[in-house]
Amino acid sequence: MPAYAVIGGQWGDEGKGKVVDYLARDMHIVARYAGGNNAGHTVITEKGQFAFHLVPAGILWPHVTCIIGHGMVVDPDVLIGEMENLERHGIDMGRLQISDRAHLIMPYHVALDRMEEASRGKGAIGTTGKGVGPAYVDKVGRMGIRMGELLDLDALLPRLKAVLEQKNRILTQVYGAAPFSLEEVYHHCRRWGERLGPFIAPVEVTIRRALSTGQRILLEGAQGSLLDIDHGTYPYVTSSHPTVGGACTGLGLPPSAIQGVIGVYKAYTTRVGGGPMPTELTDAVGDTIRERAWEYGTTTGRPRRCGWFDAVAARYSAMVNGVTWMVLTRLDVLDGFHPVRLCVAYQMDGKTIDHFPSSAALLGRCTPVYEDLPGWDRPTAGLTSWEELPPQAQRYALRLQELVGCPIAMISTGPRRHETIEMIPIR
Repeated sequence: MPAYAVIGGQWGDEGKGKVVDYLARDMHIVARYAGGNNAGHTVITEKGQFAFHLVPAGILWPHVTCIIGHGMVVDPDVLIGEMENLERHGIDMGRLQISDRAHLIMPYHVALDRMEEASRGKGAIGTTGKGVGPAYVDKVGRMGIRMGELLDLDALLPRLKAVLEQKNRILTQVYGAAPFSLEEVYHHCRRWGERLGPFIAPVEVTIRRALSTGQRILLEGAQGSLLDIDHGTYPYVTSSHPTVGGACTGLGLPPSAIQGVIGVYKAYTTRVGGGPMPTELTDAVGDTIRERAWEYGTTTGRPRRCGWFDAVAARYSAMVNGVTWMVLTRLDVLDGFHPVRLCVAYQMDGKTIDHFPSSAALLGRCTPVYEDLPGWDRPTAGLTSWEELPPQAQRYALRLQELVGCPIAMISTGPRRHETIEMIPIR
C-alpha cells in the first residue's frame, strides 16, 4: 500500500511536473493535495507540451486515476478549460476525481486578491492574483463554498447570498469597486455543477480503497517547501502547505501510508515574487541562467530570480519533509560555468550560521558563504547514465547530496521523459 510524495525542495518551479509524469508510469493514482492554479507543472511527451495548473500531471498515463484533493482550492473555469484542452488531445478525463470537500475560487476571490495586492504597494508579496489566498482565508473563516455544494444548488443559494453580501461590502466600501450580482454568480455555480458534477466524489474513499488493495499512489506537491505557510519565508509565502504534511491533511491520508518523500531540487536556485533570497544573482551570471533555462513562470510568465544553489535552505526543507531521496533537475543549465558555486553557510551580523532563519527579516540580512567547485564544458543535456556525466558534474552532484543529507535517486537532464538518469528505482 505504498504512497510516495513528490515535494518541491526550494521556492517552487523545481521541475516537479516532469518528475511526477516520469514516476506516474508505475503508479495507480496520482493525487494533488494543496494549492490552486497559482502553480504550474509542465510536461512534454510525444503528444506535445502540456501546462498543468489543477489537473494532476499523471493524467497523461492512460492507466492512472487522478485526484484533486480537498486541500486544494479550485477555480472551476480554469479547471474546465484545462480539461477541455486535454480532451482535445485525446486524453480520457473520465479518470479524474475532484474532492467534494475542495473549496472553490469564486470570482470575488480573484477580484479581492488583485485589489489587496495592489494596496500593499512596495510591500507586495508577489501573489499571482488568481484568488488563491482569499479562497483559503474563507476556508479558514468558514465562509468558503465547497465543490460538493454545486450538487445541491437549492441549499447553496442562501449561503451564497450571505457570503456575497459581505464580500460586496468590502469591494464597494473598502476598494470602491463594483459589486457582484448574486444572480450572475449563482448562474456560474449552476453551470459549474452541470459540467463538473460527474467528477465530484468523496476522494478519501478512493484513497483508502487503493491503499487497502495494495495500489501505488503518487502525491503531487505544488510550489515549494520554502513557500509553506508555516515553514516558509513568512509572510512571503503561499496560503497552503506544499510540505509533506499537506499531503495527509489535503487527501485524508494517514501518515503511515507514506513510504518515501521525493524532494525535487534544481541545480541552482530560483524564486518568484517578493521575499529574501540570499544567493540571488543580479548580474550577468543570473541573467545567463534565466535566459538559458527560460526561467519565466508557467502560470504568470514573470521572470524568476536566479542564483546559485543554496544548500542551507535545501537542507532545511529536507529536514522539514523528511526527504528520503533527492531528484536533481536542470543540471545541464550549468554547463560551461567556471566555477560552479554552492552556498554552504550564511554570514549574518558578523557571524557564520549554518541554519535557515525562521524570520524573513533575519534571512534578508544573510549573505552567502560560497564553496567553489570546478565547472565542466562537456554538455550534460539529454544524458541517460551516470557514467556519461563529466567527472566535474558528478562531483557537483555528489557534493549536493552530501550537503543536503540524502541520496540522489534521479537526475533530470532535459524536459522529456527519456532525458533522465535513474540512480535509485522508486517503484
